[in-house]
Amino acid sequence: MKNIRKFRILIIAIGFVTVTSCTLDGGESLNGASTSSISDDLSRGELPQAVAGILSDMRDRLNTQVDVQSIFGREYYYFTSSDPRFEGDVVTGNLNNETFYTTTPWATRYAAIKEANLALSGLANTTSDFSMEEISATRGLINTLMAHELLMVTNNQYTNGIRIDVADPDNLGPLVGSDEALTAIAGLLSGAATDLAAGGASFPFDIAALGTPDSFLEINKALTARVEAYRSNYSEVLSALGDSFMDMSGSLTAGFYHTFSLSGADLPNPLFIAQNQEANVRVAHSSFLGDAEAGDTRTNKVTLRDTPREASGLVGTHDVWIYQSLTDSAPIIRNEELILLYAEANMASNPSESVIAINVIRNAAGLADYAGAQTAGALEDEILFQRRYSLFGESHRWIDLRRFDRIDELPNDRAGDMVPLAVPIPKDDDN
Repeated sequence: MKNIRKFRILIIAIGFVTVTSCTLDGGESLNGASTSSISDDLSRGELPQAVAGILSDMRDRLNTQVDVQSIFGREYYYFTSSDPRFEGDVVTGNLNNETFYTTTPWATRYAAIKEANLALSGLANTTSDFSMEEISATRGLINTLMAHELLMVTNNQYTNGIRIDVADPDNLGPLVGSDEALTAIAGLLSGAATDLAAGGASFPFDIAALGTPDSFLEINKALTARVEAYRSNYSEVLSALGDSFMDMSGSLTAGFYHTFSLSGADLPNPLFIAQNQEANVRVAHSSFLGDAEAGDTRTNKVTLRDTPREASGLVGTHDVWIYQSLTDSAPIIRNEELILLYAEANMASNPSESVIAINVIRNAAGLADYAGAQTAGALEDEILFQRRYSLFGESHRWIDLRRFDRIDELPNDRAGDMVPLAVPIPKDDDN
């Protein structure tokens, strides 16, 4: 476990890469369908922009997936005058396989995966003077980013399946279920870690502050810990956390983030909505405050509205207030989650160690030490409770309760509402 202050440098640097122009010198868009300039022979000058294109696509329409998963998890409701299906289809669980909440997360995540595959092809075909260490480090970075995007698709599709092998758009691999997908993602991260470890002192980017293969390896290991927790492979979780940036005494917010800005062609944070809006608003589910322990400072993630907001029989009295400007960063993975993964990985095998980690989170939220039983069942309850408040609005709760087979604990406020287990495969890809 490393000193995570350097991840602040890495985050800033990645943000800088992300807001770099996402076009080639000849004006060819990295976010469009053209491919040859990147895939045929990736040059040293094109490489930073290729990475920028991947990072930029990773943020595209992020709000759709976060909103849908947060609604499924009954973390909040999203009311918008432009599309009542957020309080209709999404809350009732009656999902259509040709509608934006199905097609948008699938298409945008696979767009980022396509950019990654193009860059990997270009790296394999390069005639530039990259060293073997530079190629290895870059391949490890890109495969780590691709693994994250595949995990995002898996989280949505679950047992309905995803495609892992999409490098050749004319010869797509088969749909595979979540178990096979997670196994493949874990393997991709493992291979990327090997590449990062062999990567030498730095990435071959003109932007010197981007970081090193060693520092990005810690991010890779953090993502590996998340994947292995989803697979209930807790010894692997602990191993990955030991090589990650987890720090029990460090800042809970340190980690790897999507960055946003208002400059040029960059993106503003799509998860920001000003307080007390009417046309478009995210309102916390009433149980978020109702179930909270007295004194929990994490309840400041919501604010009391001037007037309640109602839509289709659903009511919200508090705005979600996680992101407070259009330039706030959104976490990909951070130290608070890693500490909770450490608690989870220890809850059966080493409960006293699990409690130590739980208390780090509780104390940071202004709460007293955990005083409950140190059985696996009691600790599972406590860890899921802490994840609910620590990771509120980051679209974890639906996934958490599903992987622990507790999805029926999520509340339904209207007759006929239902929490689905998975999002359907888009119609055009379901074959």
